[in-house]
Amino acid sequence: MSDAAIAERLGALAHPARLAIVRMLVRAGPNGLPAGRLGAPLGIAANALTFHLQKLSRADLVTSQRQGQFIIYRAVFPNLLDLSRQITGACCAESAEKCGPDCPTEDRQPAGLAFPALPATGDAND
Repeated sequence: MSDAAIAERLGALAHPARLAIVRMLVRAGPNGLPAGRLGAPLGIAANALTFHLQKLSRADLVTSQRQGQFIIYRAVFPNLLDLSRQITGACCAESAEKCGPDCPTEDRQPAGLAFPALPATGDAND
């Protein structure tokens, strides 16, 4: 992945609302969530939610699919994981002997990311 692509994806995540949206979608797993279940718990108005989801979609971190009257949004897990690997993949490459316990190496992969708890979600609506 090019540095420009990495910067674009990081830029898409560089807003508290977009980061919260991605975290909710990651928690939802491959089934994703309808738009109505994203905005309300985060206190994001529908027009702002649309703007943020479009920015995340352009960075290829979120996809959408119409299912009946709903639009379901999903995290693009391979791209999110690749972004993390692009940042941490060379951890301790120049000083492996001084590598700390939290640094991922080929024989020691990092534990999953811990995210703060989210508010309960309401009905599944668009």
